[in-house]
Amino acid sequence: MNLLINFIAFQLGWFATVLGGANNLAWAGTLAAMAVVALHLWRVPNRRNELLLVAIVGAMGAIWDSALVALGITYYPSGILIDNTAPHWIVAMWMLFATTLNVSMRWMRGRWWLALLSGAIFGPLAFYAGHQLGGVAFPDFWLAMIVLSAGWAAFMPVLMALGEKLDGTAHERSAAPALNEQKIA
Repeated sequence: MNLLINFIAFQLGWFATVLGGANNLAWAGTLAAMAVVALHLWRVPNRRNELLLVAIVGAMGAIWDSALVALGITYYPSGILIDNTAPHWIVAMWMLFATTLNVSMRWMRGRWWLALLSGAIFGPLAFYAGHQLGGVAFPDFWLAMIVLSAGWAAFMPVLMALGEKLDGTAHERSAAPALNEQKIA
């Protein structure tokens, strides 16, 4: 059930952010994504780790997508707070994406080649879908697809490892039973 909720919530958040960015309603998309992130954090047993994961992935995304904007590889029609940086809604989307790493994408853990291949294929496809909806433009389409493919191929294994290290969805094992067993022995 958690897997289904996570998957559907991510899809709704993704569409909200892209359509908000495409229709000059960027803040609505950002707020929708943050609502999904908040729901995710409310549902996990270790909010601290999961929040740290969301923050790190958001920072990584802000840097990466800002570099793409500054280099003229991508262009966003709305939501830009500082010239030559990524819009707030794409950073919110990265944070939203982080909520999938330990739930609906957990199956990819330890499958580094699959993570790399998935990133190389589905990263650019997501951007292409965003382009079709009007949320992002590419001055040079093929250059953008190549750069996005290479970037996402590198990101996915790193994100999967980071998700595993900061897994806030797993119930933490209590040290108390071990201490009680020592007293009995």
